Amino acid sequence: MFSSYRFRKLKDKTIYVLCFLCVIIAVIPLASIIFEVIARGAPQLNLHFLTANGLEGGIGPAMQGTLILIGLTSLIGVPIGIMSGIYLAEFGDNKYASAIRTINDILTEFPSIVVGITAFSIVVVGVIGSFSPIAGAVALSFIMIPIVARTTEESLKLVPTSVREAALALGLHKWKTTLRVVLPAAGQGLITGALLAIARIAGETAPILLTILGNTYFFQGFNQPMDALPLRVFLNSRQPSPTVQAQAWGAALVLILIVLVLNICVRIVSRRRLRR
Repeated sequence: MFSSYRFRKLKDKTIYVLCFLCVIIAVIPLASIIFEVIARGAPQLNLHFLTANGLEGGIGPAMQGTLILIGLTSLIGVPIGIMSGIYLAEFGDNKYASAIRTINDILTEFPSIVVGITAFSIVVVGVIGSFSPIAGAVALSFIMIPIVARTTEESLKLVPTSVREAALALGLHKWKTTLRVVLPAAGQGLITGALLAIARIAGETAPILLTILGNTYFFQGFNQPMDALPLRVFLNSRQPSPTVQAQAWGAALVLILIVLVLNICVRIVSRRRLRR
């Protein structure tokens, strides 16, 4: 009996140590990347670097372009994603909703380069006729919509059925119950999903490489090429000049900080939701 107890304790400690080692192995690459980016990018950060245009050695147009892309993509992707999630959660007990869920799952894992090629063929070549932030926003919205739709659906399903039944018992129509009762109850989940989607698209490079092209100047119009941080990191890192490569490291650090802030916002919103 004593021997069996010691053997179980040994197995328990062994599994614990193995799990801990796996965590260390998983963290080491991430920590090394963050350390490398901070070590190489932090010396570049100053007011001139953050506000000057590309010809003056700054990333001001890239930061501006990233914020514009996030705003335009959110205007397209967030409403469509939320409405899709509402349909799947509240009116999705049919074969059409099942097909939509399957398509949504496929789009979630779709290669971003394919999304970029599709947006290039349809928007850049066919509709607008030039590289533009609108084309970039359309491409990124295809990445954002499935994420927002899935998080919206799951958030609405967490709202108790009794809440819906109480609203219906008071004489509200189904759509009014959804808009006035269910959506406010799941508001924190909707915000979390939108922030997660924004954090995902903020670092995408392939779609914008094929849709906005890049520019060393500040915003010049919705039908003109535009810069963005992921694109600036990619283009500068390919240059032979050590100075330009250093700028790429600085832009990468700024991009990581933006994504980090968004993820912190997601954590804060999620914790408030759980406390409720």
